[in-house]
Amino acid sequence: MLAEDSVLLREGLVGLLARFGHEVVAAVGDATALTEAVAAHAPDLVVTDVRMPPGFQDEGLRAALALRAADPRLPVLVLSQYVQRAYAAELLDTGDGTGVGYLLKDRVGQVEQFAEAVQRVAAGGTVVDPEVVRQLLRRRRDPLEALTPREREVLGLVAEGKSNGAIARRLVVTEAAVGKHIGNILGKLDLPPAEDTHRRVLAVLAYLRS
Repeated sequence: MLAEDSVLLREGLVGLLARFGHEVVAAVGDATALTEAVAAHAPDLVVTDVRMPPGFQDEGLRAALALRAADPRLPVLVLSQYVQRAYAAELLDTGDGTGVGYLLKDRVGQVEQFAEAVQRVAAGGTVVDPEVVRQLLRRRRDPLEALTPREREVLGLVAEGKSNGAIARRLVVTEAAVGKHIGNILGKLDLPPAEDTHRRVLAVLAYLRS
């Protein structure tokens, strides 16, 4: 289910999603149509813009929040033109924090990353744009002072939803080294250890939003 007021971008997203094997059951241009279409089609994933008619403020986000309130299990991926930390935090606070994503529209141009984000959110994962992560980290500068520069870098990648293997490849280090960094981060931030990457992401995001 796709909601985007720009006809050009909407059609482009329909084609892009189809290219990666997804069926777009409806593509609409305003929040009211989004709510109606979800009720009619019961989609596996909603991809929506934040600002849509008539006010071009936060209509798309408010519709997404209402949909998540009605069905916390409905995966929602929000696309935004700018970093809006309050919007990201509010979305991530819906349900149990699973099956949600917040990406900047610029990320759509990075086709493989966008396709991966769609798949991850649809499967119940959490995806946060790297720029949003950076701003959240700056917002919580004081509590993070105990982290080394490398630990901050690892924390950013963890909050993006990267696996230990992906982080190791990005930083050109071993997975064991990544695991040690994550253990140190969780210890310094007084967060409980977690058995899987998804739980670590939720724990870190919860801390950053507090």
